[in-house]
Amino acid sequence: MSKPLILLIEDDGFLASIYAQKLELEGFSTALANNGEDGLKLVKKDRPALIMLDLLMPKMDGFETLEALKKDPETVDIPVLVLTNLGQKEDIERCMALGASGYAIKAHSLPGDTVKKVKEILGMVS
Repeated sequence: MSKPLILLIEDDGFLASIYAQKLELEGFSTALANNGEDGLKLVKKDRPALIMLDLLMPKMDGFETLEALKKDPETVDIPVLVLTNLGQKEDIERCMALGASGYAIKAHSLPGDTVKKVKEILGMVS
């Protein structure tokens, strides 16, 4: 059985590699994009099971990326877990209104907690 692919769209390479390592230890495969534009290209190519999306990124921010994903019939069904340091109620509500499946604040979440959220969203919690 192939491992579910998680696409990390995150401009902090160090943080992305920590999450990628943790996800791979938990039985996922990962792909990385360091901005929204590259992330949208990868989504079309690789069809991930879930996307972990940062909000503050160069070129195309996470809000624009999320909006583009949810407007496209090919990607509308892919769950998106927003992973960011923006903790304002307005940001959370905006992401959920745009169609995010979950929201995690980096500063308040350990990578293990985030992986647990990924599994919950994908219905893999035993």
